[in-house]
Amino acid sequence: MSRRRGGPGGGSRSPRGGGAGVGRRRAAERVRSARSRKAGSTRWLQRHINDPFVHEARRHGYRARAAFKLLELDDRFGFLKPGARVVDLGAAPGGWTQVAVERVRPGDTRGRVVALDALEVEPVPGAEVIQADFLEPDAPETIKTALDGAADVVLSDLSPDTTGHKPTDHRRIVLLVEAAWVFAQEVLAPGGTFVAKVFRGGTEGDVLDELKRSFRRVRHVKPEASRKESPEIYVVATGYKGE
Repeated sequence: MSRRRGGPGGGSRSPRGGGAGVGRRRAAERVRSARSRKAGSTRWLQRHINDPFVHEARRHGYRARAAFKLLELDDRFGFLKPGARVVDLGAAPGGWTQVAVERVRPGDTRGRVVALDALEVEPVPGAEVIQADFLEPDAPETIKTALDGAADVVLSDLSPDTTGHKPTDHRRIVLLVEAAWVFAQEVLAPGGTFVAKVFRGGTEGDVLDELKRSFRRVRHVKPEASRKESPEIYVVATGYKGE
């Protein structure tokens, strides 16, 4: 895939202060209704095209507005250091991977970025992209091979197929967090960071207790780029103590 001029991988530095300056007001654009489009779809599309993070993502060459979530988390906690070895689980369409490549600079350092998703992800210069379902038995070993066995950061933006039934959806995201945490324990180097998407209500008690025992600091954060109506928040665990 060709690099976008001025975008990720093209030599420019990613914006600092993930949400800073993004919320400037723009003249709202209206979406014309169409007979074949449901009212809810029209409202979603109108919200999308008027979303300042969508415009900023396009301006910086990011594939998704979600890139600003990771930018904000890293600006706050500083875990994407040059030379870090990073795993991006649930990478599609690749916005987080782009940010990780920019900040750890694998081409200039020993840093490495490995991204995985069940969906196809277009190549990201500087990253190794793997198409596989993380819950398949062979997926963790494939990632470990790509990493040469160890990581400094494990990112999980994995999302389940939602049903609309809140208890079911919450349990599904918890299962993904648990799976990502089991994997993180196998690859994280001492001092490492684990970041995972959870739903409002926080991380399930047992997992949260384990994280608090295993890391020096554990926080729940809702980035500015996360839509207010979305139930997602992120658990950020830094300073892995190792086994």
